Amino acid sequence: MNSEREAIRALTGAKDHVFWLDTDEVPAFEPPLGVHRDVDLAIVGGGFLGLWSAVLAKERFPDWEIVVLEAGRVGFGASGRNGGFVDASLTHGLENGVARWPEEMEELERLGGDNLEALGDFVVDHGIDCDFTFSGAIDFATEPWQLDGAEEYADLARKYGHQIEVLDRAQAQAIVHSPTYEGGLLTRNRTALVDPAQLAWGLARVATSLGVKIHEGTMVQGVHPRGGMIDVTTPQSGSLRAAKVILATNAFPSLLPGVRNFVIPVYDYVLMTEPLSAEQLAEVGWSGREGLSDLGNLFHYYRLTRDNRILWGGYDAIYHFGSRVSSAYRRRASTHLMLARHFFDTFPMLEGVRFSHAWGGAIDTSSRFAMFFGSRHQGKVQYALGFTGLGVGATRFAAKVLCARLEPKDSPYEHLALVRTKPIPFPPEPLRSAAVALTRRSLMHADAHGGQRNRWLRTLDRFGVGFDS
Repeated sequence: MNSEREAIRALTGAKDHVFWLDTDEVPAFEPPLGVHRDVDLAIVGGGFLGLWSAVLAKERFPDWEIVVLEAGRVGFGASGRNGGFVDASLTHGLENGVARWPEEMEELERLGGDNLEALGDFVVDHGIDCDFTFSGAIDFATEPWQLDGAEEYADLARKYGHQIEVLDRAQAQAIVHSPTYEGGLLTRNRTALVDPAQLAWGLARVATSLGVKIHEGTMVQGVHPRGGMIDVTTPQSGSLRAAKVILATNAFPSLLPGVRNFVIPVYDYVLMTEPLSAEQLAEVGWSGREGLSDLGNLFHYYRLTRDNRILWGGYDAIYHFGSRVSSAYRRRASTHLMLARHFFDTFPMLEGVRFSHAWGGAIDTSSRFAMFFGSRHQGKVQYALGFTGLGVGATRFAAKVLCARLEPKDSPYEHLALVRTKPIPFPPEPLRSAAVALTRRSLMHADAHGGQRNRWLRTLDRFGVGFDS
């Protein structure tokens, strides 16, 4: 098979649209803010972090008047366009967490597991039809060197309660029938899969049923203290004064000066196939329907949908000079073509399958790969950022932290260094673009040379910083 020709053919006619959002089930538009009023809590951003914050804050403070302001549509940012992997990790993986917060990892892993379980319970209790499934996950090695240290990692993971096993080549290919697999790591109890848009819309429905007001099409231009309150300014005819504010803007530029350098927006790209036939699915195997990824530095993530499509994304994380965010970047023909080639290299038996959708968008990346927290104006404004691709689950925990911080005397999380500390900021331009480009080239070089990390990557490792998606 000519993978280039097959990739071009398979992409022909693919919609420039997020699969999850391409449905007639999109909720009705919530009207923009059109009045001047005082509220107890204003939440800026209608993605997972903002919606979880609205629900948890309303449950915690039922008498508060809470408003969510969303510039576009609820769930139409990173929350509605991601791969739908819900990971228990709060630290962007066990190894990253152990390297940064070794004394806290037992507690952080417990909190992460509890968070995943509670998220699943919430979906069931509120009847949210988002195909939430405790699937487990497999990280496949596509080169022998990627299994170096696999047994040691498995021993470490078991110490923290992970149900994990190391797969050899035959075992890996027996589960999913790709000729590229050299082995892998199967973890049964730390990952779920979900339709992310349906989860976001379900959260919005719960929030409004609790009395939260949501205003879409309402861009916030600034938050400023005045008279003991926070002015939330918008270009609309309405405005708010809030006793408390939560900023949940993530990949979009922060409204607070000095915060933008702690995150950069990175564009991630995704393909979705047409539904596989029963015969095609049988050729692939994958009967456990686990969430899958590669063990390389530059990696793919992929999973099955409820109608047996394969979502295939990752690998090519793109940064634009000046941390620019634009809808013009949502489609990148060269990256989608590369992803399609990689797809058929992994699944040559699926020659003839077409891609129905091809899209992309920005996520917020921090130099420590994990979320962080902050506040301004005597604690009246709270924020969390930097989820680096694992926000589907971690945003719920972050919202718990933010809601607890609204009444600091009651917060049970301030002892955690994960909560108290911030990552090293990214350098200003043009150093930022140069550093990102050098890091990507170095990661590609490592993948092509047995995982050997060059001087630049070793320097980043020594300072505990990096770039990821």
